[in-house]
Amino acid sequence: MVSKELLEMLNNAIARELQVAIQYMWQHVQWSGIKGFTVSGELEKIAITEMKHAEKIAERLWYLGNIPPTTKPAPINVGKTLEEMFDNDIKAEEQAIELYKEINEMALKEGDVTTAHIFRDILEDEEEHHDFFTTVKEEI
Repeated sequence: MVSKELLEMLNNAIARELQVAIQYMWQHVQWSGIKGFTVSGELEKIAITEMKHAEKIAERLWYLGNIPPTTKPAPINVGKTLEEMFDNDIKAEEQAIELYKEINEMALKEGDVTTAHIFRDILEDEEEHHDFFTTVKEEI
């Protein structure tokens, strides 16, 4: 059995994944012009990946015998300009990377190898997203 603290961290991870899935999808819809054309599709793909992360974490919580209590996302920060959008996205990915490293470490400490494995995989995606956002921001 995993600790209450780890379960709370998993729930926070779901709220965060829901947040960025909505945030990135809204950004995908709002982008316009030539710059928007070049990144809009990637934002959509990332939003879908984030929703799949939320699903995977919820399935893990369910397996661990807990109903995921999250019913709403963490605060969504779309931004009004391209620069604001990417600043918000970079910050969101940095927060995810930090949280998911903590979850991975705690899961390993508690002997929950499966949760650690899930978050290692998700962490890899989050680092790729962070790389995408920081690279595109350099071009804005």
